[in-house]
Amino acid sequence: MEPLVEEAAKKAAVAWLAVPGAGPSYLVWCAWLGGSLLVVSGPGEQAAPGLAESGTAEVTLRGDHGGRIVTWTATVETLDPAGEAWSELVPQLAGKRLNGGADLAARWATGCVVSRLTPADGAPLLPLPEDSQAAPPKPSPATRLPKRPFRLHKVRGARR
Repeated sequence: MEPLVEEAAKKAAVAWLAVPGAGPSYLVWCAWLGGSLLVVSGPGEQAAPGLAESGTAEVTLRGDHGGRIVTWTATVETLDPAGEAWSELVPQLAGKRLNGGADLAARWATGCVVSRLTPADGAPLLPLPEDSQAAPPKPSPATRLPKRPFRLHKVRGARR
């Protein structure tokens, strides 16, 4: 495993995922445990379109100031609630969740998917793109032209 991937992932609270066939990249909450990035998705949790069904994903991690640090290819595995990896990793993951509860791991076991993203063996780090890859904002009915600021009174020419 690349040391850069491990160091960036240990410090990351969120990651950008690009899943083949799932559309544009999306942001997810994650945690680095046991040499893998863990992502929870499902009802009552974040959406991760296509992640559970995919075998691979591209993971992009950013630094404290928003700049991209590394992009790598991950193999995706869904953790089985009856498996050994679940009993080892999911309680730690639930402990890292700020607004979790006592029954968080049990709720994840019944209705959610915990995906384990492990750096692919032998896969090189993906080159960082030259451009910013910023997309224009999507049209929305929520956007409107701002009103002019409220003015209590008019300021006339200064007296001498």
